[in-house]
Amino acid sequence: MPLAPRRRPTLAARTEALLARHWWQPRRSWLARLLMPLATLYALLLRRWQRRQPPAPPTPVPVVVVGNLVVGGAGKTPVVMALVQALREAGWHPGVISRGYGRDETTGTQSPLEVSASSDPAQVGDEPLLIRRRTGVPVVVARMRLAAARALCQQHPEVDVLVADDGLQHRALARAAEVLVFDERGIGNGLLLPAGPLREPLPAALSPQMRVLFSGATAAPLQPATRVHRRLGGAVPLAAWWRGDGSQARPLQQLRGRPLWALAGLASPEKFFAMLEDEGLAFERLPQPDHARYGGGAPWPWPAEATDVITTEKDAVKLPPDALGAVRVWVVGLDLALPAAWVAELSRLLRGAAPASQAHGQPAPTLPP
Repeated sequence: MPLAPRRRPTLAARTEALLARHWWQPRRSWLARLLMPLATLYALLLRRWQRRQPPAPPTPVPVVVVGNLVVGGAGKTPVVMALVQALREAGWHPGVISRGYGRDETTGTQSPLEVSASSDPAQVGDEPLLIRRRTGVPVVVARMRLAAARALCQQHPEVDVLVADDGLQHRALARAAEVLVFDERGIGNGLLLPAGPLREPLPAALSPQMRVLFSGATAAPLQPATRVHRRLGGAVPLAAWWRGDGSQARPLQQLRGRPLWALAGLASPEKFFAMLEDEGLAFERLPQPDHARYGGGAPWPWPAEATDVITTEKDAVKLPPDALGAVRVWVVGLDLALPAAWVAELSRLLRGAAPASQAHGQPAPTLPP
């Protein structure tokens, strides 16, 4: 197969990469200090906007918002999928709502759109499609999360709790609980945009509805926090992954010694690459922009000796089984388990929001004390 021309990063991508190099330093760099006046202006505008927001209308059922205080990925999508599974095991009937970042909102309807296992990721977003395929629960995307919540509950009256994939700053959506997710980067230099990675100021203390999950090795930037451990699953052939056949998963160690390329279209692809290296794999890096669209084919060149490409599930939803021809594509999932005590505490918090679920016509689940 002939080599495809290597795509040059856009100006926006280069600017974001430059800022990120300064954001994630523990000390404030010269560029961060230069941008601090803009961060002060951002803080003033943010406070003014927040004061003008009307009270959020009630939702049909309690909502748990999972999100980041920082820009870029901190692992919220694996948390969403783990939380859905945990809530289901605790007796709830969850659904998921999302903005669907990266999807095409310029064409078609702006109405809420339900995600199916065969949806086009360009229309619904790669993360909502991944959540739908991994969890099997109802997923609805819309620019306005309240509209998504109402549509989902109307279409699926059995749902008695909603998990919002992102949306901490979307104040038009009422929530019973907020799960703040941090990874090993914490809050970087601790500054607001554009001088730092913070979307909003770090709260002085957690409110009763806030919970913090942290996957780093050091202390979390907010306390109390619950540490979670992420690990890579086995490598599944792309065609088998699309069929939902996990029985063909192989230990990652079996890919050692092969001419291997690693593809990651994530906000922080280096985290995926580092986890692969921790498994003893050697590979050529193929970082892609977050929510990159592949258009049914390979957007990158590779040498003739490359026989295997390893990628994330978020990328796999955008790669048809025959996307790379004879090159083998292996899909690796990111697994995360939530502590049982943490889930039980969150369930009690949601049970306290039972009137919303009762108004929807669904009794709150009976949970252990």
